[in-house]
Amino acid sequence: MTIPKAALLSLLPFLPGSHAWGTLGHDTVAFIAQNFISSSTATWAKTLLNDSSPAYLANVATWADSYRYTSEGAFSAPFHYIDAADDPPTSCNVDYDRDCGAEGCVVSALANYTVRVKSASVSTAEKQKALKWIIHFVGDIHQPLHDEALDVGGNTINVTFAGTGTNLHHIWDSNMPEKLIGGYSLTDAKNWASNLTAEIKTGGYKSEAAGWLSGIDENKPDGKATSLLWAKDANAYVCSTVVPQGADAVRGKELEGAYYDKAIPVIEMQIAKAGYRLAAWLNVLAMGKVGLKVRKEEYDHGYGHGNGRRGAGTVVQAVRVESRDEERIMMARRARAAYGWNCGPEGHAH
Repeated sequence: MTIPKAALLSLLPFLPGSHAWGTLGHDTVAFIAQNFISSSTATWAKTLLNDSSPAYLANVATWADSYRYTSEGAFSAPFHYIDAADDPPTSCNVDYDRDCGAEGCVVSALANYTVRVKSASVSTAEKQKALKWIIHFVGDIHQPLHDEALDVGGNTINVTFAGTGTNLHHIWDSNMPEKLIGGYSLTDAKNWASNLTAEIKTGGYKSEAAGWLSGIDENKPDGKATSLLWAKDANAYVCSTVVPQGADAVRGKELEGAYYDKAIPVIEMQIAKAGYRLAAWLNVLAMGKVGLKVRKEEYDHGYGHGNGRRGAGTVVQAVRVESRDEERIMMARRARAAYGWNCGPEGHAH
């Protein structure tokens, strides 16, 4: 019996490793945020989500991926990424006007739902959706290939991982995080979040954590400006770590060895950043201030890709702002349209 493609797509959100960062990554981001948000923000979120359980944010962290595969939520598929039409590994950059199409992108989505979750004219049900989208999209925007148009965000760069054929996007979403942690259960995510929380508070990330919050305006939160900074921050790793020698250098290769060893410090740092920034963003939305007790005077940089735990290292790359390259932009848009706004046959959604 042949199963219709539409039926297969409807099942994808429920398959292991089918979400951006994997279910593991999104749940971990949510748990990190829970570890840092204020008690009043936690109460606000629990009330809006109608969930007072110990995993109140993690329980909805992958809702957006499930919703996008419904007829009602199909419009939101492009909101999970921004296709930066840059030129890695020579140049990595994100330009909102160039890269966020008319259909929307993760930057415009975070801007929109930041406004909606606070709007007095929006129903409680729609505010709940807005909060669930924010929780998910903050995770998405920290995965470097969600901020890159090259080969449809790496989806058409076929690779092998642990002897199994897959693609570059998928191993960043799921294979590498799950290899590191050894699973993708809610307990796995909670434990990983506890470890990363400790690194932020007292470990290898302590010297960088305040810098991660640069660009958040407590008095006038700007979802577009702040999330664009986050997208640029993650996109820089496309040049330094994802394809430092170009796509052809990894195409068709087994990436479980040295490539994995270099990628894991970046993956852990990006998950930590996403959770910490999500906590700050939710605090600003709920109580008008970041509310994270990190002494900013200890730090002298903003979006440094510094020497965090596990040897994340310093990113050395050429970054230049290009003029509009219409040919590259159109090629990226055509590739995305041909591939589909979702992630393709393996089902790993953005």
